[in-house]
Amino acid sequence: MIKIGMIIGDRYEILERIGTGGMSDVYKAKDHKLNRQVAVKVLKQEFSENANFVSKFRIEAQAAAGLAHPNIVNVYDVGEENGVYFIVMELVEGITLKKYIERKARLSVKEAVSIAIQVSMGIEAAHNNHIIHRDIKPQNIIISKEGKVKVTDFGIAKAATSNTITSNVMGSVHYTSPEQARGGYSDEKSDIYSLGITMFEMLTGRVPFNGETTVAIAIKHIQEEMPSPREYISEIPVSVEQIVFKCCQKSPDRRYQTMGELIVDLKRSLMTPDEDFVKVIDPDEDGSTKMITDSDMERIKKQSQHRDSLEEAIHLRKEADVKRSARKKYVVEEEDEEDEEEAEYYESEYEYYEDEDEEEDDEEDDEEEDYDPKMERITTVLAVVAAVLVGCIVLFLVGNAVGLFEFDLFGKGNANAQEQEQEEEEKEQVAMVEVVGRNVDDVKVTLLNLGLTPEIEYEESIEYEPGIVMKASEEPGTMLTEGSNVVITVSAGSEGVEVPDVVGMSEAEGVATLSKTGFVVNKTSGYDAYIKEGNIITQSPSAGSKAPGGTAVTIRISLGEENAKVRVPDLMGKSEEEAMALLIEAGLDMGVVSEVNHEDPALSGLVCYQSYSVGSYVEEGTKVDISISIGPAQATYRFTDSISAPTPEEDPGYKSGTMVTVTLMADDGVQLLSTQTASFPIQQQNITGIKVGTGVILFQYVNTTETTTVTNEDGSVTTIEGTTENKEVRRPVQFAAE
Repeated sequence: MIKIGMIIGDRYEILERIGTGGMSDVYKAKDHKLNRQVAVKVLKQEFSENANFVSKFRIEAQAAAGLAHPNIVNVYDVGEENGVYFIVMELVEGITLKKYIERKARLSVKEAVSIAIQVSMGIEAAHNNHIIHRDIKPQNIIISKEGKVKVTDFGIAKAATSNTITSNVMGSVHYTSPEQARGGYSDEKSDIYSLGITMFEMLTGRVPFNGETTVAIAIKHIQEEMPSPREYISEIPVSVEQIVFKCCQKSPDRRYQTMGELIVDLKRSLMTPDEDFVKVIDPDEDGSTKMITDSDMERIKKQSQHRDSLEEAIHLRKEADVKRSARKKYVVEEEDEEDEEEAEYYESEYEYYEDEDEEEDDEEDDEEEDYDPKMERITTVLAVVAAVLVGCIVLFLVGNAVGLFEFDLFGKGNANAQEQEQEEEEKEQVAMVEVVGRNVDDVKVTLLNLGLTPEIEYEESIEYEPGIVMKASEEPGTMLTEGSNVVITVSAGSEGVEVPDVVGMSEAEGVATLSKTGFVVNKTSGYDAYIKEGNIITQSPSAGSKAPGGTAVTIRISLGEENAKVRVPDLMGKSEEEAMALLIEAGLDMGVVSEVNHEDPALSGLVCYQSYSVGSYVEEGTKVDISISIGPAQATYRFTDSISAPTPEEDPGYKSGTMVTVTLMADDGVQLLSTQTASFPIQQQNITGIKVGTGVILFQYVNTTETTTVTNEDGSVTTIEGTTENKEVRRPVQFAAE
């Protein structure tokens, strides 16, 4: 049982638990021998008790320990103590790609491609060492705080799958290749498929295949057509879409054959995203399933006619079934219809043989008196030989058709394939260009367009201005293979400054020393039993190295020997229950819980404030106050104005002194004022807390005219009766924000 504070392997002190998975728990620990922090992955008990799994686990983990690459979480050590099996790995402070996608909903195309390039480079390094991951998924990819992408759990997946451990299979089946879903052989191209699914999720925020059970999802990987990421996000460039399609082909032979090929296309897509340059190879003549020729089948039929009994026919069918089973192990998921046609063809031939044998058996019954035992034995031997020959011919023809044999059946050779391969090799060769004296940014673009990978190094120089290329690892005109690395040495100017040694100094003294020499200081903190509290434990870049002025130097400040202080966990974005659990696990108490408005709608109902910053160290039992967001604050408005009578423009017939009903309404339907008056203006109102910014003043009254008499020209008098008219006037109003 692992407990905080215990030491395992006589050197690794467990500091805190930082994660958990289907197979293991991960702890932050301190390596006292090398004085560094590491991550310790401890196998859960159910796996530790499986001796077969543990054996394979150690072998694979030790193989992974031989990997060293910037895009791989490096494995330092493998050990066992009191039945507890653990792996010691590089500690990467950051977030998994899965959580990163969940936070951002989906990634931009440029960001997704950049992450895919780094992941591919890490996987390529493993493949070059004959190590296959077998469980590439966003949960196994970590983005560090510095933005570096690292792949973890190399070698561990193989040990798990070889022992049919499926405790975390639901998380992996979304990314598994068709051949893995069938339980068949997997290789480097299986990792390429899984990376393609991961790219799909980065681009769209969802996985291409989903279902209620792992079996349903696995079947979709095998049978269903891969959806286009552009169906969900239309702005994804065509080149990126085609890269995803090529990675996720059902047949491994149609995918990228190496990570290097994939990296070249990913880099090119960054430069020319709308160019349709990705070639998804259809099955060619050497790779597709072929029908047996008429002449071949005629020869097979002639040989089969030597069989004299139903027993030999059944024996032949069993032999052919075995051969077909062997062929099916290699020919997987042909998406054209030739396989089905071929299967039907063979079935019809078997039926033909059986019918023929039955007829021959009937003839034997009729000719029983002519039965010759010696001839029967000879015929049986010939039939068995014919059966073996038929099986070998069928297997050989099919094997040659799908490319299982390296030579041509009819002696024609692979001239066409060799010519095509030679042409591809010629296309992959590019000439190095002159880069000395050019700006480094321009040089990077030029090399990437050529398909080369620039690596930048800086040196002090008086001759060259800062940012100008001084030399390159390859001479102009040199023919290089696409994807090759070219080291570019760039001038850092003559302002390079030697980094002073501040380790052991006090924080104030170290900051002053670095600032005086022109460096920017970044500070972190950590426990150290040997460095006095407040003094500097480590620095990066190291003392004595040279760096341009203004470079950031990171120093780690000692918190002294760790006693009862504990590290404050990250509670932001957690529910109140989750926050309480994290605090209790860390040895802290929940303080005051308050509800506040927060401008981020995504944090509604979640922690939006904690009284101690993440990563700070406090005494055990400290109360941590939190605030739960109740959503963004509601904007309110006020009405502070007088109300005048209807104007002639609003109603020419309005007469002063008319009794009017005045109603002030907000546009959300809330009535703010209702009164009757014949005297205007209505005195200034002071109405606050209005939820919307607009409204209307409604005037309702009756216009009347009196009875009048009119004398006509002939002296007669005409009486005009008075009238009444109900009138309603609406006046829009804008409220002032509070």
